[in-house]
Amino acid sequence: MVCGGFTCSKNSLCVLNLLYIMVSLLLIGIAAWGIGFGLISSLRVVGVAVAVGILLFLIALVGLIGAIKHHQVLLFFYMIILFLVFVVQFSVSCASLALNREQQDQLLEVGWNHTATARSDIEKNFNCCGFHVFDKNESCDAACYASHNCQTCGYIIEEHAEDVLRVVGGIGFFFSFTEILGVWLTYRYRNQKDPRANPSAFL
Repeated sequence: MVCGGFTCSKNSLCVLNLLYIMVSLLLIGIAAWGIGFGLISSLRVVGVAVAVGILLFLIALVGLIGAIKHHQVLLFFYMIILFLVFVVQFSVSCASLALNREQQDQLLEVGWNHTATARSDIEKNFNCCGFHVFDKNESCDAACYASHNCQTCGYIIEEHAEDVLRVVGGIGFFFSFTEILGVWLTYRYRNQKDPRANPSAFL
């Protein structure tokens, strides 16, 4: 059977959703691994990673069940949700790739000021204190704090921020195109007749 046929569309959609399920489980697993090894102690950061993983898992599960059963309603909702995810992810990826150094610094400083637990993790892991200024009167979890000879965390983070944003933006950009492929496959698959079904039955 040609690749544009019913079976090929069904199998392609199933494979795509299995890929999304693996990515979602990987995301949840990385968050759990980070907590287990003490790399991340911020419940907010872990909560966001787990929530995104669970959301992706549920969307992929809806798509997989809809593809296997050729369920019109599930496929319709899957297509709409996947398109909305594509729009959000594509926008965020473009923004990540387009941010200049000044905008990156502003966002990092806002994030630093609003996350006390993540700040503690960064200070421990990078052995630094403060964002732009090291204040000896403020408490710090870094090992260098005892000697009062610490580098500021802002400098260390800013060195890697551009590379991280490029990688995250690039991965998000790539996956956004798999989502639009999923929308196109779902639309096509919904409008195909199952060859095993009654030929006189409506879709």
